[in-house]
Amino acid sequence: MSGKDLRINEQIRVREVRLIRDGNEQQGIMPTIEALAIAREQNLDLVEVAPQASPPVVKIMDYGKFKFENEKKVRDSKKKQKLLKMKEIRMQPKIDEHDMDFKSKHIQEFLSEGNKVKVTVRFRGRELAHTELGLEVLKDMLKRIEGSYVMDKPPTMEGRFMSMVLSPKTKK
Repeated sequence: MSGKDLRINEQIRVREVRLIRDGNEQQGIMPTIEALAIAREQNLDLVEVAPQASPPVVKIMDYGKFKFENEKKVRDSKKKQKLLKMKEIRMQPKIDEHDMDFKSKHIQEFLSEGNKVKVTVRFRGRELAHTELGLEVLKDMLKRIEGSYVMDKPPTMEGRFMSMVLSPKTKK
């Protein structure tokens, strides 16, 4: 329940509501006008917390404070999330041994940082007739980084590119 979809005070347009006081104690079903008067007496707001209920459930609380607490929870939950980045390594079918070593080190580095890696082989001109060479390059790369990855997407052709997606092995 986010602060945007809650109705407060005069926005609540139903005849009867089930009222809950500030200390979570139930007051029962009463006319909306009466519940609003009780809230005004205490200098608090009447907030609809369960609009789908019959009758709707309203709570007497400080709406500004409630909204702030909710936003704080959302911010904290966003802090705890780990964003996965997708890194891409591009190669060509005729890649040298040293370059393969260099790229495999980069892939292992990205995986150890917890990023996903898209390994792509780009075909130019007549190379497109020999896509099996690209597949060999990708298989060779997998042998070089063995044990540090989980394959999300096996090697597939997409236009002039053959690519596969690897993600890091989860640590237990």
